[in-house]
Amino acid sequence: MTAVLHTERLTKRYGHRPALTDVDLDIPPGRVVGLVGPNGAGKSTLLGLAGGLITPTSGTITVLGNRPAANAAHLARVGFVAQNTPVYPGLSVRDHLRLGARLNRSWDQRLAERRIAQVGLDPGQKAGRLSGGQHAQLALTIAVAKRPELLILDEPVAALDPLARNQFLRNLMEFIGELEVTVVLSSHLISDLEQVCDHLVLLSASRVQLAGEVDALLAEHHRLRAARGDLDDLPAEVEVITAEHRAGESTVVVRRAGTAPIPGGAHRIESVGLEELILAYLTRAADASVAYQPTTRPMEAQR
Repeated sequence: MTAVLHTERLTKRYGHRPALTDVDLDIPPGRVVGLVGPNGAGKSTLLGLAGGLITPTSGTITVLGNRPAANAAHLARVGFVAQNTPVYPGLSVRDHLRLGARLNRSWDQRLAERRIAQVGLDPGQKAGRLSGGQHAQLALTIAVAKRPELLILDEPVAALDPLARNQFLRNLMEFIGELEVTVVLSSHLISDLEQVCDHLVLLSASRVQLAGEVDALLAEHHRLRAARGDLDDLPAEVEVITAEHRAGESTVVVRRAGTAPIPGGAHRIESVGLEELILAYLTRAADASVAYQPTTRPMEAQR
């Protein structure tokens, strides 16, 4: 099975600052991928590389078996909605559909018109007078009316109110079912990812911290609770992701290697949810970053 998105040691730097470092990924076709991480983790950089908007410093990336934005035909196979859901303020909704039809050979006018009517957009309305939610719906419609094989969404609902965000996600799921498209969705909102995503890529400190099928990842991770000190000597095949110690009790999130069983003992074994799993890895990455931060001596001590 050919990966829709494949990277090997993909690295992007802006000056001396790393945005992505040695990223290895394989995204199979037909997945809805949640791309998550803190600000500055490299999410937009990864999506920009996938869309051919920027070029890597080193390493390789292929999209649909070719380099990103290899030619016009390749561009037509990828739909991209940027974070600010850009549209042309002076053009009407109808003008946007006409422009989409002119620029894309695979344009599906019936799909575009049906979706515009479904979300209640006035074809004669200037885009500059649309609300944020309407902007997002117009941008999504243009992207999917290309009938792409890969749909890239960079924080498309970040500025939307809960009702507009919910409608956007419902429409997205309808598109996914209708077009059988692979989707990469970047979002800070884990509740949104839980609704739509079956694959996860977690970035922090410019590196991939976790990647894989959501169900498999959840099955590999557990929460252990025990009296303080009782979890200090877990076997090597059980990896501790994070540990929290309170008065008399310790709570750890662990990952078991392969099919290794969680050892028995005087502790409780509990399942973890997607939000807890993501926060555990982000906490570990943040703690590691602080631990390895070089210290700077005061100027007086350097003299």
